[in-house]
Amino acid sequence: MFGATRRWFRRNRTPIAIGLGVVGAGYVVTQYVLSKINDARERMSSERIAKENLRRRFEQNQEDCTFTVLALLPTATTNILEAMNTEKITYEIQQMKGSAATRAARSVGSLSPPSVSEVTNATDDDGRSMISLQSESGVHASQMVSDASSHAPKEAGEQPASKVRKSKRQLWDELTISAITRAYTLIYTLGLLTMLTRIQLNLLGRRSYLSSVVSLATGSAQATISLEDKDNDNLEGAYGTDFDVNRKYLTFSWWLLNRGWVDLMQRVEAAVREVFGSLSPRETLTLSSFSSLTDQVRKRVEARMPDGTSSTSWLPFLLPPRDMEDMVLRESGILEDDAHAQTAPTSAPPSPASSASLRRLLDETADLIESPSFSHVLTQLLDAGFSLLLNNKLAQAVFDVAPGMQAAGGPGGTGQPLSSASSASQQTNRAVLLPKILSVLTRQAHAIGNGMPNEYLQEMEAVRDLEGFAAVVYSSNWETEIAASQDAAAAAAPASQVSSSPPVAAGEESVVVVDQTGLFESAWEKASA
Repeated sequence: MFGATRRWFRRNRTPIAIGLGVVGAGYVVTQYVLSKINDARERMSSERIAKENLRRRFEQNQEDCTFTVLALLPTATTNILEAMNTEKITYEIQQMKGSAATRAARSVGSLSPPSVSEVTNATDDDGRSMISLQSESGVHASQMVSDASSHAPKEAGEQPASKVRKSKRQLWDELTISAITRAYTLIYTLGLLTMLTRIQLNLLGRRSYLSSVVSLATGSAQATISLEDKDNDNLEGAYGTDFDVNRKYLTFSWWLLNRGWVDLMQRVEAAVREVFGSLSPRETLTLSSFSSLTDQVRKRVEARMPDGTSSTSWLPFLLPPRDMEDMVLRESGILEDDAHAQTAPTSAPPSPASSASLRRLLDETADLIESPSFSHVLTQLLDAGFSLLLNNKLAQAVFDVAPGMQAAGGPGGTGQPLSSASSASQQTNRAVLLPKILSVLTRQAHAIGNGMPNEYLQEMEAVRDLEGFAAVVYSSNWETEIAASQDAAAAAAPASQVSSSPPVAAGEESVVVVDQTGLFESAWEKASA
């Protein structure tokens, strides 16, 4: 029996060997395929967590931008409201009207009847317009008195001998220019501040994300990327690893809030004088005519091209010249803080603007500001702001246009009538006196700069291309930033900590694989579409 079995195996040894080889190879191949499938599954899971992490970080950045704009805007608003004190001009006109009324009353009480000119001056259309302006702007006489008295010392210092008395027409012209310029300057300032803040915080957010990735690649102690922001307790961890550079970089918003708005206001005022300077207080305007005049102002301020794009260089309003960068840091108090932090300085500290990291951030910010995408998105933000002012606030408060009867606004922010053509045409063609329009602009200036919630900021942030632009900023120049971060991390990390395969953390933390083409590289195209 055993001999027969041996003979059978001897005769069939070749097929048996082949069969065993096939089975063994199949087992090996199966294990290999299973291992590859497991690796692919783990890699897909890591990439999914990485994308979710990046998305959540990006969304948190945009929320931070909103709060930052709301925190910084009151500084510029205070400066603009003090520079263009429309309420003070209103009070001066009111005083002049009060004097005319007093003279008319005295004439009535005297033996002789009042002159025609005195009665006319006391009850003319300008007087009625002035009453309307005061009541509808929400500014009372007591507020104007206190405001005027607060500026009295300065005026007394400038003109100690006598004060030049302006005519009624001069005051009305000043009021027209001041009310329009102030409201429009605040819209431009809000749009520029929104764009600058998006650039700054998204550049720092990108640095933070890539620093975390590089720390994983170098096997440093903090070799995980947390998906939680931990309530922003660690500002250094939330926006990069160099707190001093980040603080100095964010300080450059000081330029727009304290210097840039001056040049911007002068540019807007020149355009307003050219367009609105010839109007009298008895002038009547329709919504469409006032919107057309506003569009002319915008074309001059933004140097609008035939295709609707802006050719204005916004960089001088947002960032200082290179030779004034140190001045910005001194004026903002950053250098004083650094001087107090140095307990025993042995030599003169290097120029704060000479830091390579800070220089790279400022140069990239300037490049983004001068890009066509910046002008494109800023134009849309301004369209949204002017559309809200004209087609919503002015249309409803001045021209009695019902909500929904006006358009959302075109590229110029003027808008056109919508449905119910006959009714809408009657409302939008209704003519009102210029002072009534000025009263709403005076009130809306405070809403633009100090509104809580700020409807104008909400309208601008609803522009879809703004998020697309932020995504492009967040995902741009990753290769350069990775190289710089790798050099810094490699220099800081001990050689024993460097490993070619960083560990994978369990739970909500994992190694993040950076797609060098950018996870948000198509965001701009999607937003534009």
